[in-house]
Parts: sequence; structure tokens; C-alpha cells
Amino acid sequence: MVVSMTGYGKAILSNEQYKIHIEMKAVNHRYLETIVRMPRQLLAYEDAIKKIVAEYTSRGRVEVFVTIEGLLQRTLQIDEGLIQQYKKAIEHLSGEEQNKSFYNPIDLLKLPEVTTVSEVEQINDNFEELLLTTTENACQQFFDVKCKEGGQLKKDLIERLTAIEECKKQITVHSPLVLKSYREKLQTKLAEVELTAVDEQRLLTELMLFADRCDISEELVRLTSHLELFNETLQIKESIGRKLDFIVQEMNREVNTIGSKANSLDISKQVVEIKNNLEKIREQVQNIE
Repeated sequence: MVVSMTGYGKAILSNEQYKIHIEMKAVNHRYLETIVRMPRQLLAYEDAIKKIVAEYTSRGRVEVFVTIEGLLQRTLQIDEGLIQQYKKAIEHLSGEEQNKSFYNPIDLLKLPEVTTVSEVEQINDNFEELLLTTTENACQQFFDVKCKEGGQLKKDLIERLTAIEECKKQITVHSPLVLKSYREKLQTKLAEVELTAVDEQRLLTELMLFADRCDISEELVRLTSHLELFNETLQIKESIGRKLDFIVQEMNREVNTIGSKANSLDISKQVVEIKNNLEKIREQVQNIE
């Protein structure tokens, strides 16, 4: 099962007191790294959120943003004693007692230290359940997006594997012709220098040495095995990104050997095409969980 490492999810739940909004996004990372950004008062719930995230993803750098309405209750407090002191100070400076209409309440509230706003956390028994349920919902959408993107990745990978398989078939067809072509060239060269009495045994020995140097049958067998393993791995319902990356490395190794041993323009063209597709596959595999 191909699951992308990148994704996005969000969820909003509310009750009579709280409204919880959770968003999450992920980018590529070698391991799972979860970063939870939320009010300081909720740090006690960080591990629980990370545990839920780990149930939906095994690799990637995941950022979770938690916003909560109704968490803090604000209370306005007015220091009436301080207001009276301000009034007395004004009367003392003006030299006469002021009537009540002289004092504008709005202006009095603007005086330094007259008002203070206190915040009190309002966490009841229903808060944790609502928070974790919202996290679950966001993670489910996050996972669905990752699976959808993974499906697109899988489609592209299969198309490129098919292209590589076709190139491999062409190499298999041309491989036996390499020795035949070399023998014809060798005989032509000998004829050009008028060596008509060449030892047939020496000619066969030279052809056998060349055939051994250019034999790519083992590499083709291993390349076929790697292609089959890659296809099989795409169907596994677990984290497969690292395994696929390793298989691509092995395929590259075999293809490089084929290219160095083949001694054929036709085969070299197919090797270039395979390398191009393998590079695209390697890039895509980096996005797979």
C-alpha cells in the first residue's frame, strides 16, 4: 500500500463551552517527527496527541496546530478605591469639590491601574474527550489525503516499471547479437589484413573471452528479480518507502553493470532509458512513507 509522506488534514468540533480547531500538515522526513503547536496550558495533552498521530503515520515531519475557543474565562476587575483617590487628587489640584457629572466614567476607567483583566482556565471533564476526538478526526482526513496522493504515486511508479520492463526485453533481444556482431567484425578485420591462415582455435578463444566479458545474463536475471520485488512491495500494507529506496539502488547497480559490459549501441540506448526512469522512481520513492 503506497502512502505519501506529505498530507494535510483538519477538524473542528465544539460543545456548549469549547470550540476546538486542529490542522495538521506533513513533509518528508527520514523518521516520524511530530511537532504540536498549542496553548501552553495544554502541554499535558501533547503526548496523547502525538500518540494518535503515530497511529496514522510512521514517517514524516508532522506539524499539528491546535486552536481553542472558550479555554480561558476573562474577568474584569475595577479598583474603586483607587478611583476615589484619583478623584481626591483632582479636587485637591483644582481647589474645589467636583460634582458627580464632572467625572466621565470612560475616562476614569482609562486611568493607570484602575482596571485589570484576569484569565482563568476553564477545563472540565468533557474537554479532553473533545480534544482527542478532534485530533482523531483531523488525523483521519490527513491519512485519507496521504492515501490519495499515494495512489497517484503508485500509478506513476507502475508506469515507469512497465517502461523499464520493456527496455529490459529489448536488451534481452539484442544481447545474443553482440557476440555475433563482434565475430563478424573480427573476421572482417582479419580479411582486410589478408590473414587467411588464422588459427581457428585462437579465434574461438578470443570469441569466448569476449563473450565472457560481455555476458549480462546474470545481471538481467537479478534486474528481473528486483522488478518483481518492487511490484510485490507496492502491495504491502505497511511502511515501504525505505525498502523501495533500497531496491532502486540495487536496480541501478545492475543497470550500470549492464551498460559497462554490453558493448552495444542498441543496449546502451536502453540502459540510458532505464536509468532515466529509475531516477524518476527514486525521486518519487522519497515521497513514500
